[in-house]
Amino acid sequence: MEWKLRKWQDSDLDSLVKHANNYNIAKYLTDQFPHPYNIEDAKNYLSLIRDNNPTNVFAIEVDEEAAGSIGIFPQTDIHCKNAELGYWLSEEHWGKGIMPEAIKQIVDYGFKTFDITRIFARPFSTNRQSQRVLEKAGFKLEGKFEKVLFKNGEYLDEFIFAIRK
Repeated sequence: MEWKLRKWQDSDLDSLVKHANNYNIAKYLTDQFPHPYNIEDAKNYLSLIRDNNPTNVFAIEVDEEAAGSIGIFPQTDIHCKNAELGYWLSEEHWGKGIMPEAIKQIVDYGFKTFDITRIFARPFSTNRQSQRVLEKAGFKLEGKFEKVLFKNGEYLDEFIFAIRK
C-alpha cells in the first residue's frame, strides 16, 4: 500500500464523496463536515480550498485514490504564531499507520511554510484513536475543556494536543 500527500484535484470528486460519506468519520468532526456527504459537498469543499496560497490542505492519496484530507490552518491576531491541524482518513485505511506519518509530514511542512511556532489539534474526548495518532506523531496533551462541545445531541469534552517548533 502506497500513500502520499498531494494537492486536491477536481478529478478527486468521486473518491472524496466515496470516502467522506461515512458517519464514523463525520461523528468526530465539526458540523461543517456534513453527513451524508454528497457531490455538492465535495464541490463546495474543493472550491473552498483550491486557491489557497500557499497550499494548506492536502489530499491523502492511498493507492492512487484520494482517501482523506489533512490541513494546517494558521491563526490570526494574538494567536498568529499558532496553526490548527485538521484531518480525516477513510475508515478502510484506519490502523495502517498512515495518519501518524501524514501528520508528521504536514507538521514539517507547516513549520517550514508558515511563520508559526505551535501546531495544535482539538480531538473530541470520545475519539481515542485520534488522540493516539497525535501522540504517535509527537503531540502532547496541553489541556482539556469539559463539556464545551455539543455534537449529536450530547455534550463532549475537548482535548488540546500540540507540538512546538
